[in-house]
Amino acid sequence: MAKNSSANKKSLWQSVKENRACYAMLAPFMIFFIVFTVVPVVMSLPIGFTDFNMVQPPKYVGLSNYTTLFLSDKVFIRSIRVTIVFALFTGPISYILCFLLAWLINELHPKLKTVFTLIFYAPSMANVYTVWQLIFSGDMNGYLNSFLINMGLINSPVQWLTDGRYVLGVTIIVQLWISLGAGFLALRAGFQNIDRTMYEAGAIEGIRTRWQELIYIVIPSMGPQMMFAAVMQIVSSFTAGTVAQNLVGFPSTDYKAHTIMTHAYDYGWVRYEMGYASAICMILFIVMYLLNRLISRMLSRYMD
Repeated sequence: MAKNSSANKKSLWQSVKENRACYAMLAPFMIFFIVFTVVPVVMSLPIGFTDFNMVQPPKYVGLSNYTTLFLSDKVFIRSIRVTIVFALFTGPISYILCFLLAWLINELHPKLKTVFTLIFYAPSMANVYTVWQLIFSGDMNGYLNSFLINMGLINSPVQWLTDGRYVLGVTIIVQLWISLGAGFLALRAGFQNIDRTMYEAGAIEGIRTRWQELIYIVIPSMGPQMMFAAVMQIVSSFTAGTVAQNLVGFPSTDYKAHTIMTHAYDYGWVRYEMGYASAICMILFIVMYLLNRLISRMLSRYMD
């Protein structure tokens, strides 16, 4: 066993030396990823068992943070419900939307592909909250209120951004609009990388329609891209908090758009109770990890 381990290490080191240019290009990203993602995630586990305010040394409190979360923190329990509703709408719908748009764009002329890819991807990079605040403004000049009043559908302006009945729905709509990010680009690349000879072989085997191509050729050929897009949608759905904070305020009316991530932000960056915030983040991390494992098992047959 020791000899095999030594041989594997030697083979790995040889591979690194042969591909050192590739590893050198990966190094900047990996350094930032480890320092700003891996290290904070690892540190949050022990910090979650402490009372830590970033000024005084951490004080070990055992499971106190976790018991308080589930037994005493009513806002956290509400944030769980909000996050589940938010994720159920934005996750699957956004994933399907990314896939269908990537598929439709792939059928266009090459120049139009580039234009429409940029159009749908741009909202994920830009700060679009000002535009949506104008659309959902609660006065007569709000674009949506103005349109509905002119159509005779409502008599007075609706407070879309402050009325508890609407804030979560508005947040979900905006999140769907800006969710065509890295997952969308991965699916676009997946469509372009499908071997054209597979379509010819499928036609010989009896595949005639676009839907048959989608089921029997496209989806089986895009396992890695579909897996990446699914992971990105899960992460964006469960960690969304910026949209609500910028759109409906912080905190939102009656905590109607208060997600788990928003709750962690509240305790971490407003109250500086880092132990409690770390416990919240660790729970969120475990949930996302389990969902990623579930998605991996569902898509495993397309990964070979």
